[in-house]
Amino acid sequence: MMALLNDSFIIYALAAGIALALVVGPLGSVVVWRRMAYFGDTLAHAALLGVALAIAAEQLPIVGVGVIGVSIAVLLFWLEKQRDLSTDTLLGILSHSALALGLIVFSVIQAQGFNINLMSYLFGDLLAVNQSDLILMYGSVFIILLVFSQILSPLISISVNEELARVDGVAVEKIRFIFMILLAMVIAVALKVVGILLITALLIIPAATARLFSKSPKQMVLLSVFIAIVAVFLGLYSSLSWDFPTGPAIVVSASFLFFVSRIFVR
Repeated sequence: MMALLNDSFIIYALAAGIALALVVGPLGSVVVWRRMAYFGDTLAHAALLGVALAIAAEQLPIVGVGVIGVSIAVLLFWLEKQRDLSTDTLLGILSHSALALGLIVFSVIQAQGFNINLMSYLFGDLLAVNQSDLILMYGSVFIILLVFSQILSPLISISVNEELARVDGVAVEKIRFIFMILLAMVIAVALKVVGILLITALLIIPAATARLFSKSPKQMVLLSVFIAIVAVFLGLYSSLSWDFPTGPAIVVSASFLFFVSRIFVR
């Protein structure tokens, strides 16, 4: 691995993977606590629409993903207040509607002559990360972690007992909405690393693994970051050694750590 680090593109790829690990650990822990994996899937599917619209507008895909992710979070927040449909039903409607619309937009812009590598957006293209991508990713990661650190305690209270958190004066709707926005930003950061289809896996697997070893919520957050970084190292190494696709290799590495932990830890 040390010999491989002599290549600048490997260093960029590793730095990008670590950037994502720094945010999927903390936010993934909350996703596990709050059972929000389906919401993560919805944002990920909607990201395809964001990519397509950004390409059509000749903007950076990460910008389109962020805008659409925030829009989906706002729309879900509004629909939940109507109280006539369950949240999982709303998520199913939004997820597949956005995915279908994204595929239509992709087909339209491809017919207009745009050369698009759809697979790189679906499964990531970590080895193509450049210096500009890194600057954008680490800037986004800094903002996400800064905001997350301010709402972590209320999030823990809400996860333990939402009604009791309301009694204690926690602005539950506000905190939930801010967290939705942060998740949308994480999807945008993950675009280059593991792609649209696999980001939910990287959100929940390191956190689920860390839960086996953790005795407190904050310990779980820190340990999930470490596990995500280890998964990035293992995935990148296996990708370079055996020519595996990098994004899937990272997710498989995270899954391997989870199953090994389940076998040896009670």
